[in-house]
Amino acid sequence: MRPHPFAIPAILACCLSFCHPAWADPQFRLLVLAAPNKYHYEYIPVARESFEQLGKLHAFEMTYATQLWALDGDLKRYSAIVLLNTSGEEFSEAQRRKFEEYVDGGGNVAIVHRAIIIPPGKWPWYEKLVGRSFTIHPKMQTAVVRTVDKAFPATFGVPERWIWSDEWYELANPHNVAIRPVLNVDERTYDPTRIWPGQVANGMGAEHPVSWYHHVGGRKARVFVSALGHDVNMYRDRHYLDHLYGGIWWAATGNGIAAP
Repeated sequence: MRPHPFAIPAILACCLSFCHPAWADPQFRLLVLAAPNKYHYEYIPVARESFEQLGKLHAFEMTYATQLWALDGDLKRYSAIVLLNTSGEEFSEAQRRKFEEYVDGGGNVAIVHRAIIIPPGKWPWYEKLVGRSFTIHPKMQTAVVRTVDKAFPATFGVPERWIWSDEWYELANPHNVAIRPVLNVDERTYDPTRIWPGQVANGMGAEHPVSWYHHVGGRKARVFVSALGHDVNMYRDRHYLDHLYGGIWWAATGNGIAAP
């Protein structure tokens, strides 16, 4: 991935914000981790505003944190943890243990875009949690995203054929994890080989998932993953927010899966 041309603003690097909408009886509580890194930071205030609006609209409570020491608190109070462009590679050893305990105890997770990426072998448990391992991506391009699971709520608010521009992550499955694809990108609609000099990307063929879900921990914990969400403006897009909230809602509650 290419670094952003601007340095990470210090104010974002040290900011930790908590947002608790004043619902008398919220449906559920989320911890949204949105820690800045050299590739993603401009999205943080925009995503926070959008998540606050979602919380008001859908009656859930949220802690929106930009520092990883939010993981040091009581995680059991959260119905789901949302890793928003925040990968497990940034967790301390103690935070890894707490996060594993949370998931192994039935805690649920939504993993968004950059949060998919972790160096191979650095934390195999996390790679299995994600369900796929990042290998490379071509330059950002417009393509057609296809719905492959109409029964899953992360597809309810998006067109069956959706024109979208993103980094089309290429993925591997070194741990042989079974996932349920939700959205695929049609590689015939962009150039998978369009990449920076010295790098090689070839695409994944007809089955190229960009969103999926599965269960871990003896099916106790729900995991929703979306590889979409590179640009800050995406966090203002109605279809994208519908996609994210549908997956997060399922992760937090288990609700929404329609009969095929």
